Amino acid sequence: MTAASDRVRRVYLAGPGVFRADATERLQRLVEACAARGFEALPPAEDASGPATPPAEVAQAIYDTNMALLRRASGVIADLSPFRGTEPDSGTVFEVGVATALGLPGVGYGIPEGSYAARVEAALPTRRDANGTLRDANGMAVEGFELPLNLMLACSIRIARTAEEALDLLRERLG
Repeated sequence: MTAASDRVRRVYLAGPGVFRADATERLQRLVEACAARGFEALPPAEDASGPATPPAEVAQAIYDTNMALLRRASGVIADLSPFRGTEPDSGTVFEVGVATALGLPGVGYGIPEGSYAARVEAALPTRRDANGTLRDANGMAVEGFELPLNLMLACSIRIARTAEEALDLLRERLG
């Protein structure tokens, strides 16, 4: 098997799922969904350190491992559901950016219906200025492009409703 054909079968699984109480079970279901579609799943690294390992070393090891996994991938699916607010997990967003920079196709999922601006307006104190621009409590403009995410994400990836749909769309994108 050639390196190119081997690479096409690897999908990096970006998302904050590692923080969930049921992370192992959810990840296993996603790995199985990948296998059912002919993909090898590349799940993000977990903290496998001992109690004496300094936290900064653990963090660096996780970062290094995940970057190496992204370089081995042929595509990325990313759980971009709101995480601790109205935005996706910043680590996941970083991984999507790395994938984009590497030229890897990405598909996001878990994004609520409607536009990003509508979700912000519903969740946070906002106001419209004299020009009709939506602004948050700090006076910062909220993107009004009618996209489901910040434009840098929405314009760089495809969007699916579920992880399984994301895998199907990624398979189509990879040919």
